Amino acid sequence: MTPGVPAAARYTAARYLALVDEGVLGPDDRVELLEGVIVAMSPHNPPHASAVVRTYEALRSAIGTGGVIRVKLPLIAGSFSVPEPDVAVVPGCPSDYDAVHPTTALLVVEVADSSLLADRLTKAPIYAAAGIPEYWIVNLRDDLVEVFRAPERALNQYQDTMRIGRDGRLSVLAFDGASIAVDALLPATVRAAR
Repeated sequence: MTPGVPAAARYTAARYLALVDEGVLGPDDRVELLEGVIVAMSPHNPPHASAVVRTYEALRSAIGTGGVIRVKLPLIAGSFSVPEPDVAVVPGCPSDYDAVHPTTALLVVEVADSSLLADRLTKAPIYAAAGIPEYWIVNLRDDLVEVFRAPERALNQYQDTMRIGRDGRLSVLAFDGASIAVDALLPATVRAAR
C-alpha cells in the first residue's frame, strides 16, 4: 500500500482506465497511475526524447519482429498501477492489443533525468511486483544504463542490478543472442556535456 494514502482513496487500474473511457482523462493529460495515485508525467526535454527514439530503434534492430515495441503507452502492472513506460517490449503481435492493454512485458525501459529517483524507488518495485523480467533505466544524469533483473515479486524488488557504461553492451534476456550497445541508447548531447 502507498504510505499516506488510505486504501479507499487509491484508484484501481480498472477505475483509472474508466476515467479515460468517460472522458475525464484525455490524450492531452500526461498522467499515469502508480500504486493507486494518479501522477503527472514530466515534459520531455530533447535528450530525453532522443534517448526514447534511440532505445526504440536499437530494440527494433536487435529483436526484429520478436515482440511488440510500445512507446509511452499503458501497461497494466497490477491492480493499482498503469504506468506508461518510455519503451516496453511486450509479447505477441500488435493485434493482441487491439482491445486490451498488455498486462506483462518482456522488457521495460524508462529514460531518466529528472525522474531518476521515481524510476528507481517507485517504478522498479512496481515492475518487479508485476514480474517484469528485465527493467532498464537509461540514466541521462550519469551517462549509463541501470539494469534490473530477476524480479522477486513477493518483495517488490529485483535481485540483480548493475550499471553499464557507455562502452558496454546489454543483452536482451528474452531474445537469445540479442544485444545492444549502451552508446546507441544515450544521446550525443549527454556525451558532449560530460
